[in-house]
Amino acid sequence: MTPPKDDASLNRKEQILDAAATLFAENGYYKTTTAKVAQAVGVTQPYVFHFFATKESLYLAVLERAYTRILNAFASVQAPPEELQETMGRAFVELLVEYRDEILLTMMAYATPEPVIRDLTRERFEMVYERVVNRFTQAGLEDAESKASNFIGHGLLIALSETLNLPHLCRWREKNPEPFKGLGAPANPEE
Repeated sequence: MTPPKDDASLNRKEQILDAAATLFAENGYYKTTTAKVAQAVGVTQPYVFHFFATKESLYLAVLERAYTRILNAFASVQAPPEELQETMGRAFVELLVEYRDEILLTMMAYATPEPVIRDLTRERFEMVYERVVNRFTQAGLEDAESKASNFIGHGLLIALSETLNLPHLCRWREKNPEPFKGLGAPANPEE
């Protein structure tokens, strides 16, 4: 049985990750400080360093959590082959609605010039691609690699349109707006 102090400590770690995700998404890697993260959680900066030795390790932990969510979501989707791509796409949009800042960070991280961040981003994008290819291959979809590339491209476009508040980039939202509830402005400016 875990002592209550450990439970509180784990909860604080999650709160730090949540606050960091929001601040990194809003301000970027360089303008976010561990002091701002600590302030957002209501703890001291040394307490943040208790869990994460550097700002970089905190950023990497936020990214790792986001990629784990994506990989798990794609692995857990259950759908017949003809509905797999659409169902996995909905799973991604649900992640974007529920964990917006984290998922958008995966999109922004490739532009961060820090080598360790770019390396992790490259490795995790490769894992996501392989996961999607494997799911499509197991479902018997023809040309799984091309379909996986297109699928990931759509996901990046969705994230880009959300990041830049350009929903009209994703016109298919107009035909099926339900999965996109909770995201930014609707694709149809008259809505």
